[in-house]
Amino acid sequence: MAGTVAILGRPNVGKSTLFNRLCGVRAALVDPTPGVTRDRRTGQAKLGDLRFAVIDTAGLEDAESGTLEAAMQAQTRRALDEADVGLLLIDARAGITPIDRYVADVLRKAPIPILLVANKCEGKASEAGVYEAYGLGLGDPIPISAEHGEGMADLFDALAPYLSDDAPGDAATEPADGDGGDMRPDGPLQLAIVGRPNVGKSTLVNRLIGDERVVTGPEPGITRDAIAISWEWRGRAIRLIDTAGMRRRARIQEKLEKLSVADSLRAIRFAHVVVLVLEATTLLERQDLAIADHVIGEGRALVIAVNKWDLTMDRDAALERLRDRLQTSLPQVRGIPVVTLSALTGDGIGRLMPAVVRAFDIWNTRLPTGPLNRWLDDVLDRHPPPMVQGRRLRLRYVTQVKGRPPTFVIFASRPSDLPESYRRYLVNSLREIFGLDGVPVRINLRRVRNPFAPEKEDG
Repeated sequence: MAGTVAILGRPNVGKSTLFNRLCGVRAALVDPTPGVTRDRRTGQAKLGDLRFAVIDTAGLEDAESGTLEAAMQAQTRRALDEADVGLLLIDARAGITPIDRYVADVLRKAPIPILLVANKCEGKASEAGVYEAYGLGLGDPIPISAEHGEGMADLFDALAPYLSDDAPGDAATEPADGDGGDMRPDGPLQLAIVGRPNVGKSTLVNRLIGDERVVTGPEPGITRDAIAISWEWRGRAIRLIDTAGMRRRARIQEKLEKLSVADSLRAIRFAHVVVLVLEATTLLERQDLAIADHVIGEGRALVIAVNKWDLTMDRDAALERLRDRLQTSLPQVRGIPVVTLSALTGDGIGRLMPAVVRAFDIWNTRLPTGPLNRWLDDVLDRHPPPMVQGRRLRLRYVTQVKGRPPTFVIFASRPSDLPESYRRYLVNSLREIFGLDGVPVRINLRRVRNPFAPEKEDG
């Protein structure tokens, strides 16, 4: 990594499109609606033979103190502090606006080099805007089209002098979201924070890492992108992903919210452990159960964090209701860990990460074949499979074929005849005997070939 580049400018000039172009993946949400990006997002960029960190930011504009816009600006200014080079992006087709001039005035005082980039230059309509950009006093504008990939060679020439191979990289840089993250066994633990809007996911993320890394506020739906943050907990590498709130599909009307939810679902798919954040005053609603069911269906380990626990009056009764609802509504996964906490005050926060790591370790479990087959013999002795058409189904032996989640194959005489109820019995017994609580467990059946049956001839 040769350095860090921050993409800056007013809203809706194409910053996220350029970010995606440099990272080579569709990582940041792109939509014509101004102000889509609210948190700063970091990715690994490639431009020619340059490798560097790139930061996508919220649009810079004047904002009143204490507002959501002011919080977004604070994140953008922090990105500027972290960067070695800034790119001021303008929309050449729209020409120079008063906000462009305000942003240019702010960036002229920055302690790092600022390069002026004129975006949307894929036609003659942009020529006037390019000439007008000289008046910002930031040197010659670099004409590009982030959407079509035009002008990238000129951008390379402008950046190369500032991104030497000897410059230190950004240790906190994470892969751009959308690339699937790092799924290597020795890679960081991929932890996604999910839930309905306004349950405190971003507040929880900030509390965990001890920094105002993502924008928070009382308004629902502040987070739009899935924001990945490289972090370390007790010497363990964590890739923490804050996601947009997920409402019931029937209530989602706007295209932007559909994109945000799709981003959240992708974060779940590439996570190792998913923390489902509930609000203590409502506990498990239908949408919470739908999210939990999706996490389990994706084969991820699940931890439930009950936020705003300080607002609960009868805590014992609330926990009892929650556990009863989990047992009846999510019977396919028993023993899901539940952590009560307050992200705002920090109370109970210290119990969350140990629960996450325990869930991750169980999710990674690999069991030897010997103990598994002794378990199968014992299960068959105590409760053999039911008779089907007067014939006993034979379960010969079992082996684990993979972890993440624990997945087993049982070789049987007639796999298609095994009732689903007996398969559930086997899964529950595996959980009980080998301590596989709180993670999906999968059992597949395969036919045992009869060695005395005649072989089918080819052709």
